[in-house]
Amino acid sequence: MPVTPPHLVLGIESSCDEMAAALVRGGDEIVASTIRAQVEVHEPYGGVVPELASRDHLRGVVPVVEAALCEAGIVAEELTAVAATAGPGLVGSLLVGLSFGKALAYRLEVPFVGVHHLEGHLVSAELADPRLERPYIGLVVSGGHTALYRIEDEDTPPRLLGETRDDAVGEAFDKVAKLLGLPFPGGPALSRAAEKGDPAAVDLPRPLSQSPGYEFSYSGLKTAVLHEVERRRPLGDGDVADLAASFEAAATDVLVARARRALREEGMGRLAVVGGVAANARLRAEMGRAAERDGFLAVFPPAAFCTDNAVMVAAAGARMLSRGVRHDLDLEAFSRLPLGESAAGRAR
Repeated sequence: MPVTPPHLVLGIESSCDEMAAALVRGGDEIVASTIRAQVEVHEPYGGVVPELASRDHLRGVVPVVEAALCEAGIVAEELTAVAATAGPGLVGSLLVGLSFGKALAYRLEVPFVGVHHLEGHLVSAELADPRLERPYIGLVVSGGHTALYRIEDEDTPPRLLGETRDDAVGEAFDKVAKLLGLPFPGGPALSRAAEKGDPAAVDLPRPLSQSPGYEFSYSGLKTAVLHEVERRRPLGDGDVADLAASFEAAATDVLVARARRALREEGMGRLAVVGGVAANARLRAEMGRAAERDGFLAVFPPAAFCTDNAVMVAAAGARMLSRGVRHDLDLEAFSRLPLGESAAGRAR
């Protein structure tokens, strides 16, 4: 029998303010990856403006896809499938990438799949380290999500163990950065400021750290920083650095403690930490130390693939295709979509 060549999948990611395209062959060979950022678009507003994000995606989707094809040295007709993020995310942004992906798949007469954004993040960790075999614990930490999952085999839906009651940890990073007068994007700016500060300078709370279960809360920590800012005004450079470092320590301590508890109580020895906040150096260092103490495997994707990217979409799409999943072209975008649910509800 003739051997079927591995899929060459174009992935498109547009769930928030990044427009990205990537090519992945066989589910794990990264052929090309391009990203169009929007820092200058949103910087004047101190945060992502959904309408502006989707308008910039309209301008950027064709150039970004063309750049990925050019980097790979191929033409679109060589693609064997197209994958695009279907949700969760900003609906206007999602619709741009999703609509373009469906239209391209239709023109090329190749299969199309809609990818769950969080599933893509988890696959990025699996790509990073072949030792990360299922089942494992997944810690998703980003601007929109803070949650712990038990990730089973690909035929079993992930089980949510616990999530944030209020702010996501990345959202808290951004809001605290704004309180400290740091530039957009706030999370990376806060981490840079924290490098010059003392993480023990300000005694900040570790919300829910003594509570059972796996829930998170970051609104109270953010408020505690606000009170310190008001008490110390006007802030000097040393105040900003110490508050940034103390906040970062408190925020990451909770993540490490909750992950350790989940691993212990679920009887797991493998952990994936994914999402934009997974690029944070302190979180990586503290989780690494915990892994050494407790004897578990902690896997972080490369920093470039922690934030939104299309490699994870193409790779997750390739895995779906290998299981026989295809989506109809009436696929809809979803602003909210529990991990483990079909992106379309129309998988065939």
